Amino acid sequence: MSFDNHFKAVSAHYASSRPSYPDALFAWLAAQCESHGLAWDCGTGSGQAALDLAERFERVLATDASPQQIACAPRHPRVDYRVALAQQSSLPARSVDLITVAQALHWFDLPAFYAEAQRVLKPGAVIVAWSYGIIQVEGEALNAEVAHFYHRVVGPYWPAERRHVETGYRELPFPFAGLEAPALAMTLDWSLAQLLDYLRSWSATARYLEARGEDPVTLLGEQLEPLWGKGTRQVRWPLAIRAGRLGRTPA
Repeated sequence: MSFDNHFKAVSAHYASSRPSYPDALFAWLAAQCESHGLAWDCGTGSGQAALDLAERFERVLATDASPQQIACAPRHPRVDYRVALAQQSSLPARSVDLITVAQALHWFDLPAFYAEAQRVLKPGAVIVAWSYGIIQVEGEALNAEVAHFYHRVVGPYWPAERRHVETGYRELPFPFAGLEAPALAMTLDWSLAQLLDYLRSWSATARYLEARGEDPVTLLGEQLEPLWGKGTRQVRWPLAIRAGRLGRTPA
């Protein structure tokens, strides 16, 4: 397989520090599906969405091109983890009730992936891709520092595909009959240590570290500590959701 493994060096941070998605998202996903036999979570990373899908579907196939990410995913009796490119599910045709792509669509070879999705989805089945936007941290001064870190410090090290996350996938093709998705966000109360662990899971942070030999998060932590105070702060990520349904008479 050939792909850019942006998270190879930060897979452990990714697994331990990435936020979980709201339960309301998975309730909505399940409600759109006529049957709940098989969900394919493509680009699963370390299983952030797969476990929630397993609570609502009889079986979940969770694939990712990164063996390091799959190795960090928590096991579940209804989740089958596989290392595979997005366009190589190895699933039978017309077998899938739901395809999900969480924070990963911008990495895919989209024509090849969409061809595979159209092959494996049942007629009338659902495909949903979502991304979460730039983190918002409670407190104006704190939020400004984190925004500066995102845009200015590690900003030059973001892969080009990152811009599609910033635009909420609106510029990406999505060849399915559109479904209107609810307005949702992820909201958590985090300590400063939790925030810093999350920042270390960014692909841009890993690229900065590789290029410059120093951890930019350490310096940011020193800057944030006097502003943080005691306890936790609310952090928030708005979700951008693209949802669609395969036609009843697929080509």
